[in-house]
Amino acid sequence: MTERSLCAAAVAAMQNAYAPYSRYCVGAALLTKSGKVYTGCNIENASFSPTVCAERTAVFKAVSEGERDFAMLAVCGGKEGEIAGVFPPCGVCRQVLAEFCPPEFPVLLVCGADTFERYTLAELLPRGFGPAFLESGV
Repeated sequence: MTERSLCAAAVAAMQNAYAPYSRYCVGAALLTKSGKVYTGCNIENASFSPTVCAERTAVFKAVSEGERDFAMLAVCGGKEGEIAGVFPPCGVCRQVLAEFCPPEFPVLLVCGADTFERYTLAELLPRGFGPAFLESGV
């Protein structure tokens, strides 16, 4: 799967977002090392705390299906489902990614119809806390 194809899958997933309160729709597409793609969208709730982001939806879907090895993530978002610049993962999503992905894990942030920015998880979450900290007794 190409980076552009993964970005297109994120854009398609954004159309399923449930965002009646913020009206900001977000889509994510997670490529596993086995070649499967898991998509997710944000799902809001009137009490806000139970709201879940697109990135975590995709990760949790993959993990619940037995996948643990991820190759790349694409994320897009915008008001009323129209892409409006980059929508980087929130801090909670970055922490969830750090649980399963190495620092060099690529994250694509969709900017427009055929454009995206490429980052590593380490660039988005410098000095992130991960499982290795617990294993080392720190």
